[in-house]
Amino acid sequence: MQYQNIIAIEPGKRGGKPCIRGMRITVYDVLSYLASGMTYEEVLDDFPYLTQEDILACLSCTSDR
Repeated sequence: MQYQNIIAIEPGKRGGKPCIRGMRITVYDVLSYLASGMTYEEVLDDFPYLTQEDILACLSCTSDR
């Protein structure tokens, strides 16, 4: 997956952390939810503006780092 179209780092936004599609939710936020035991479906229910592709992009971004 090419996450570069979804994940971006913008200076001044969330301390320069990688964010999803220009929003203020970071890759770290999503990974924290998943690590705490939330399922993809629960994350998507709690954050309806996210997509499954966004979650996969977070995982891909992390695996490259």
